[in-house]
Amino acid sequence: MSTTIQIIGVPIDLGQTHRGVDMGPGALRYAGLASGLAVLGHHIRDTGNIAVPIRETLSEERHHHYLPAIRRTCQAVYEAGRRAVEEGAVPLFIGGDHSLAIGSIGGVTHNTPAGLIWIDAHADFNTPATTLTGNIHGMTLAVLLGEGYPELVDVGRTGPKLGPGDVVVIGIRDLDSGERTRLGESGIAVYTMRDIDERGMGAVTREALERLEHRERLHVSLDMDCLDPLVGPGVGTPSPGGLSYREAQLLMEILADSDRVRSLDMVEINPILDQRNQTAAIAVELASSLFGKRIL
Repeated sequence: MSTTIQIIGVPIDLGQTHRGVDMGPGALRYAGLASGLAVLGHHIRDTGNIAVPIRETLSEERHHHYLPAIRRTCQAVYEAGRRAVEEGAVPLFIGGDHSLAIGSIGGVTHNTPAGLIWIDAHADFNTPATTLTGNIHGMTLAVLLGEGYPELVDVGRTGPKLGPGDVVVIGIRDLDSGERTRLGESGIAVYTMRDIDERGMGAVTREALERLEHRERLHVSLDMDCLDPLVGPGVGTPSPGGLSYREAQLLMEILADSDRVRSLDMVEINPILDQRNQTAAIAVELASSLFGKRIL
């Protein structure tokens, strides 16, 4: 089904410590994101990048893990996502680190709830009390459920943007100890790499969709470190034992079959660490499958 897809670049690298992820939006555009989606019959509207401060201009925020600048950026992302949905478009947020999802998921749920499919090697479910690094990209999902820095929890509108029953996490394999405890007690549906190994991606994805049947709209938040590093090397926090190319493609294809996906994040692509833009090219292929590309 043809639709308007609005590309929103968010070149944020403030939520983590590896430089280069701010170039992710450029890498995705260079890899042919717009043309790959347009050939499927969609109308593509690229509205450029959200303005994000350069880290070197924020020396006074360094010891606060750039919290004020992340809050300002996520507020702008929130408003961009809200407007895109109200105009009838499908917002596609390209990053940038995963902290941008505080704004994107908040914005697309401003008027109508949505289910979230979080595809990631990491749960990003730390709080300031459990984090080992202080990096805010590792707290994003917790913030969306109303836990963590109040300045981030209240971006866009006050309080949680999702409930635990609105969230399914797929591909997890790397958790901090405190985060593991919190996630196990959260009520979130979690499918680890062991679940995928034992049951297969098809069964896991179909069950995930069933868990979110109460939501007509779905948001997919795709962290490219969900892939095995041999497949997608261009990420800042690689973790061995991740999704194969075909597992990731099957996941996207089954989500596309549901005809419920109405917004997407693609995050954590770091061209400095990549090989010939391989990871960005795979991200474009995954987005194309999610938005209707078929083998037959």
